[in-house]
Amino acid sequence: MAELSDFLSFAETTAREAGELTLEYFQTDAAKPEFKGDDTPVTIADKKAESLIRERIQAAYPDHDIVGEEYGESDSGGESSRYRWIIDPIDGTKSFMRGVPLYAVLIALEIDGKVEVGCAYFPGLSEIVSGATGIGAFWNGKPCKVSDESQLDRAVCAHIDTAYIDRADRAEEWKRLQQAVYYNAGWCDAYGYLLVATGRVEMMLDPVMAVWDCGPFPPIIKEAGGYFGDWAGNEGVIDAGEALATNAHLRDEVVKTLAGE
Repeated sequence: MAELSDFLSFAETTAREAGELTLEYFQTDAAKPEFKGDDTPVTIADKKAESLIRERIQAAYPDHDIVGEEYGESDSGGESSRYRWIIDPIDGTKSFMRGVPLYAVLIALEIDGKVEVGCAYFPGLSEIVSGATGIGAFWNGKPCKVSDESQLDRAVCAHIDTAYIDRADRAEEWKRLQQAVYYNAGWCDAYGYLLVATGRVEMMLDPVMAVWDCGPFPPIIKEAGGYFGDWAGNEGVIDAGEALATNAHLRDEVVKTLAGE
């Protein structure tokens, strides 16, 4: 437990440091993006923030592996480590490049194939949500928990750009859910998962996710009393290519609604 506490503190400190770096570019002309082969944007802030995080990890934990959105996989130089850090230096680059503060620095630690530590820092909002298995979930340093709402028709659902839902051929599932809930709120990215963990919305879903997009959230949401996993109800997975977070009361009903049951 003490080891996880140390890892959590390191993740929080490093995320804040990288986040402060991104603010040097936020809402400036330097935030103008380039576009990668998959048409997703990247800015100098993405690259510099990831480089900083990698440097901090390599200095503190030279025998740990790393995977990040901008610079891919790097191992410790020997056999594969039990420990793998997962980095998204700016989750929500589309928000960042438009001067919208709903972007985050995401850092997670996977141990023996399971994410045990996670941190999401939102520099433009001065908000941080973090958690570690058995230690708890925290919002700006104080314990946080998911909402107690148990009625789907009174629930709020956060979501990403609905065009992604259509392109992922998940339009029918999305239509069923959006018609079942009280309100649907967009422009969220990682912020939607923070909102679930802090009880301000009941669910967040993404039809397309890479491991670095959702790395921190399994321990954060679980420790806050909720569910994080895929749309089929498999808890804790980050490599399903999709993601869903809900409070505990609504998990089963949301999964069944998505499945058309």
